[in-house]
Amino acid sequence: MTLRLTLISQEEEDFIQEFKIDADASFLDLHRLILRHCGYEELPGQRFFICDDNWHPTQRILLADEGNVDIDEDVYLMKETDLGEFLEDEGQRLAYRFDPVNRRMFLLELTETTFGEKVPETGILTRSHGNAPLQLVVEDEPQPAATTPNIVSEELEEEFYGEDGFDEEDLDMEGFDILD
Repeated sequence: MTLRLTLISQEEEDFIQEFKIDADASFLDLHRLILRHCGYEELPGQRFFICDDNWHPTQRILLADEGNVDIDEDVYLMKETDLGEFLEDEGQRLAYRFDPVNRRMFLLELTETTFGEKVPETGILTRSHGNAPLQLVVEDEPQPAATTPNIVSEELEEEFYGEDGFDEEDLDMEGFDILD
């Protein structure tokens, strides 16, 4: 069975890609297909989410075992999980987290299933429009405030701090409740 998946971005309105891939291919094959055609790198924490009709995740498929998964939850790894295990009905939805740091995702939908069509197991890109968003959002690093020269005149310093300096008798130690 051949699956046609449509991928969209919530960030880039005019970006869309369609892939055809064999149902016997792994989620790792789909992961690499997306990375290759978006010009992205593989990063720890990238994953797929199988979603319900309202885009709520129901199952995670991880790139690698992260060891912090709930005991009650089955752990599915991309390299060990075939697409056909979770994707069989047109209209099924999934999300792909391509930027784990900022939790940014693509949305995918199974738009067609066909029988008898041969495609490479690694999949093919059949349609692409627009540009993928940058993989990692790099926020502008804060620039140090420009240093301004000290323009305080000696006259102002003397007026502000006083000419005589600090007088210890002006400090009332009893008012501070300090114990020796």
